[in-house]
Amino acid sequence: MREFLRMMKRYARPYAPHFAGSILLNIFSGIFNVFSFSIIIPMLKILFNIDAKTYEFIDWSTQGMSFKDILINNAYWGVFNYIETHGTMGALFMLAGIFAGLTLIKTSCYFGASAVMIPIRTGIVKDIRTELYRKVLSLPIGFFSEERKGDILARISGDVAEVENSITSSIEMFIKDPILILIYFATFIYISPELTLFVMIFVPGFVWIMSVIGKQLKRQSLEAQAYWSDTMSQIEETLSGLRIIKAFNAEKKMDARFDSVSDKLRRKNNRVATRQALAHPVSELLGTLMILIVLCFGGVIILRGSGFFGKDFIDAQTFIFFMIILYSVIAPIKELSRAFYGIPKGLASMERINKILHAENPIKEKENPVRLSSFEKGISLKGVSFSYNESKIVLQDISFDIAKGKRIAIVGESGAGKSTLVDLIPRFYDPTSGSIEIDGIDTRDIAIADVRSLMGNVNQDAILFNDTIFNNIAFGVENATMEQVVAAAKIANAHEFIMEKEGGYDSSVGDRGVKLSGGQRQRISIARAILKNPPILILDEATAALDTESERAVQEALERLMSSRTTIAIAHRLSTIRDSDEIIVMKDGRIVERGTHASLTALGGYYKRLNDMQQL
Repeated sequence: MREFLRMMKRYARPYAPHFAGSILLNIFSGIFNVFSFSIIIPMLKILFNIDAKTYEFIDWSTQGMSFKDILINNAYWGVFNYIETHGTMGALFMLAGIFAGLTLIKTSCYFGASAVMIPIRTGIVKDIRTELYRKVLSLPIGFFSEERKGDILARISGDVAEVENSITSSIEMFIKDPILILIYFATFIYISPELTLFVMIFVPGFVWIMSVIGKQLKRQSLEAQAYWSDTMSQIEETLSGLRIIKAFNAEKKMDARFDSVSDKLRRKNNRVATRQALAHPVSELLGTLMILIVLCFGGVIILRGSGFFGKDFIDAQTFIFFMIILYSVIAPIKELSRAFYGIPKGLASMERINKILHAENPIKEKENPVRLSSFEKGISLKGVSFSYNESKIVLQDISFDIAKGKRIAIVGESGAGKSTLVDLIPRFYDPTSGSIEIDGIDTRDIAIADVRSLMGNVNQDAILFNDTIFNNIAFGVENATMEQVVAAAKIANAHEFIMEKEGGYDSSVGDRGVKLSGGQRQRISIARAILKNPPILILDEATAALDTESERAVQEALERLMSSRTTIAIAHRLSTIRDSDEIIVMKDGRIVERGTHASLTALGGYYKRLNDMQQL
């Protein structure tokens, strides 16, 4: 319950006016409900001609009488006075009309209270989902190398949906039901403290039994959501690797894996659903037993003609009114117990959501960072080392300078640490030790947005979004015009193939650019970097996955992009970096050689061996 209150304190504050409106309307609903049922007492007396007593109006300020006795007397006086004027039938219809009017007001208040809660439920869910998405955007790339995409998708979709179903839908119950229960019990005490005391014996046991049924629900729900994450992860892997699955005739193998995960999810959901389904019949049974026990208890006392200790007891028609209110209080008690029962399921999902929301971001920005709007001198790496975890060091003591306007190439075998090194420059990661400086300022002292605004990236896997060509090129550039986008596309050798498409720049590229070839995707990526016009360019094997013809077009576009820019290029094909001002050769996370293509070839070392292998 403490977790639920913490969550409500965190997310419900912006909706305080809605909560106030719901509380007020629920109070009115409960009061009018009691008054509407109280009309039944005089109606029964009229129908069965029970009361032969003569009533006289009593002044409200009369001493020696309780307000309750004066109220009841004057109400009956008004009814029987109306009978004398309009007859018994007229009085009956008058009371029926009042009953209908009070019921209309009651149901209107009930509807209003429910309608006011809708923006709260939908708003809290939207706020959680938005906060979760923003957190995903803010977390470093390293976080997602340790988490499965499918699991993150499951938390954003399935877990948030479970919070909506189990928690936000219970908020209304926690407002409405306690109010109704308090009003009904106040009515009980007003009618008969003796019967109320008897009823109170059963209510705690009623709630306790329901809590016992649901005590393991949170743990089982956590397990069920973990299986749901496994299911989503396999779907995501299947969609990403469908080509490989088909190429290796692995459909049956993947189907068996998915069937196994789905079956585990089904069995766990069966247990959770069975425990949930048990709530209604148990509460129905307990409520009915309580009604029967009170009915028998009250009936015996009425037949005896007196209550405990010789005190006067209520009459039969008032007892019927008591039983009607007692039956009415069963519903909010059951709903409240169901809310207590259902909330653990939602809290289990909220716990999984909080693992992302509370994940620590190691890439921290200083409180008052240095603002940097231009690149004037160069980049310096000083004694940079890095490890993803303590068990394996990826980079060791890397030091070199990149002067403004120079082209630096980084080469080496797979796993040498090349991509990790260039990921440190825009602060996708921070060095474990050492420092990286831009114009003599440590990048950790500069605003992160300023560091990254100086840089443009073109990667081996061109990342495109399921949007139009125009929006992919203009991505990250505010208010880009068609003329600017076209100019960037022409420089990137992309304009001609774009215009050949039916929609031109308004054509969709499909999911991850599936409607384009590899070379076309890469040229769109280059056009995006050209439009951003960064002073520093990072190329991560931008042509490694292309065929010869596509590579020629892309390399020409890259030459235009690199002109007058500081360039850091990771190269797989050494022929593409021969004109670099300096080549950094890496092996096992260290710099083993550095120099120009000519000097390194003449050195006859590791670089020459790599170059000779490619010549073969």
